Amino acid sequence: MDRAWLHAWEGMIPVHTPKEAAEWELAHASEGAGVQVCVKPEMGEAYCLRSGIVEGGETGVLQGAFQYLASQRLGKPLPQGMQQPCYALRMLNCWDNMDGSIERGYSGPSLWFSEGRVQFVPQRIQWAARLLSSCGVNVVCINNVNVREPAQELIDSMLPDVASLAALFRAYGIRLMLSVDFSHPLRNGLPTADPLDARVQAWWRERARRVYEAIPDLAGFLVKADSEHRPGPFTYGRNHAEGANMLASAIAPFGGVLVWRAFVYNCQQDWRDQKTDRPMAAYQTYMPLDGCFSDNVILQVKHGPFDFQVREPLSPLLLGMQKTHLCLEVQLAQEYTGHQIDLYTMPPMWAEVMEELPQDRLCAVCAVGNLGSGPFLTGHPLAAVNLYAFGRFGWQPHMDVAACIRDWVRLSYALSPEDTETLCGVLLKSRAVYESYTGSLGLCWMVTPGFHYGPSPMGYEYDSWGTYHRADRNAVGIDRTEKGTGYVLQYPAEMQEKYGKKENCPDTLLLFFHRMRYTDRMRDGRTVIQRLYDDHFDGAQQTREMQRVLQAIPFPAAVGQAVNQCMEKQVRNAQEWCDVSNSFFHRLSGIEDEKGRIIYD
Repeated sequence: MDRAWLHAWEGMIPVHTPKEAAEWELAHASEGAGVQVCVKPEMGEAYCLRSGIVEGGETGVLQGAFQYLASQRLGKPLPQGMQQPCYALRMLNCWDNMDGSIERGYSGPSLWFSEGRVQFVPQRIQWAARLLSSCGVNVVCINNVNVREPAQELIDSMLPDVASLAALFRAYGIRLMLSVDFSHPLRNGLPTADPLDARVQAWWRERARRVYEAIPDLAGFLVKADSEHRPGPFTYGRNHAEGANMLASAIAPFGGVLVWRAFVYNCQQDWRDQKTDRPMAAYQTYMPLDGCFSDNVILQVKHGPFDFQVREPLSPLLLGMQKTHLCLEVQLAQEYTGHQIDLYTMPPMWAEVMEELPQDRLCAVCAVGNLGSGPFLTGHPLAAVNLYAFGRFGWQPHMDVAACIRDWVRLSYALSPEDTETLCGVLLKSRAVYESYTGSLGLCWMVTPGFHYGPSPMGYEYDSWGTYHRADRNAVGIDRTEKGTGYVLQYPAEMQEKYGKKENCPDTLLLFFHRMRYTDRMRDGRTVIQRLYDDHFDGAQQTREMQRVLQAIPFPAAVGQAVNQCMEKQVRNAQEWCDVSNSFFHRLSGIEDEKGRIIYD
């Protein structure tokens, strides 16, 4: 076991409830000396702070204690009035597998699974729960949405082990959730998993009873169905409301919620097909079902219509479904955004989402986790800013992004004011830098197939998953206007006007919505091809500059070494993207770079 990972303790912190955890935190911090904890159960997760007093609900007092200490350490005044989260469910969705691997995980093995079993070091779980709670997360789904054997046993023979894990998280005000296999009844002797079959319904009711008997405060079940070859209601000719409502009915008596992922991309298509458009799939599947889901069903929708690409527009489903409980899904695990090697600070992206999304459209937020048992928990030590910011985002979705990042830096490292601002500046611009050398102008899916780190401009171009940019010798991009695939028509009228006309469309999404000739002029006067060249060259150069700046920041030795190693990899990755992408477009177009820079043929 890596003892350094356990921070300062060799043993367990002696706490069993959020109140005890709050009292421990205050008692073991100089800033919390003499502060009293007052529990008022009716306040739930809310809290109020006054000098010397933390008042709140059963879990709210712990959030209040963390905020009290943070305010003191940051030199900020205590927040005034009652503080409560915007969203009742703020979930970390971990894609951990029972063998200890993590799908799209870049931070080491699972914290709680190994060798096909629930196995964990209690101190590590307590450390992780403490960290997540301090950020504001209140639910953790511990297993992969792609439920593979023997993960089905988590709601069967492994329930006692899951209950032990739940107790460690419960002490920090965090409830567990479990991903379940829609076809699970087939593994238990039933001939069908049809959600309208009375035998299936009875089986899930009995299973839910057993699960909640072991873990009374389980938040609920999470389901991925009919996507990427996962089983689901489509197998039986049923729709997703019928599938979700059946499971929701089983857990409703115990206060559970059924989170149903709106990821239904089995729209396999022939690359020659010019009309089928993958980003349209979720809307086409779910909009006809708006208002058909049970009250304890939450539809979990990715922030964009594709799949966590570097840049996507807001998913139209988030705007269209107004009679359904919705959860916004983002991905902290940097599957397409640098594998937690390359810097990619995410809060600016979330701020853009919230600019277009009315706050009352959501009841929950969820993030695909970036946790692992490696020495820095999030792989790259600076990737922890995304985990911290996500937790704060669940409380204040319209937060000041720069202030949030600055708070994380100040709470994490003892830097001078000048070095603090320097690091904040690098983190704030990191997303734009990564975008410049990978996904300029809204281009998607130019990554190495399967692995998704590094460039491969044609890697997915003839793939059956609808991941195309259709670059040829004259033009690049997809026409998603009314005259093209019609995707833009899934948006409200004002957004159709924004995205559907080239002159209105933001440069960052130009080639997502429009097909452009390389010689077409953009608003700044540059041609499309010159903008592509410039962005890739600039991205590589700015990555080298970020490396230089970060090398001068006096991090603790282990952190500095890890940051330097990651930046060396990022510099190589950025240069590879620059050279491969520019050569790709140069070979297609035959147009030279106006600035005469080296492009390899």
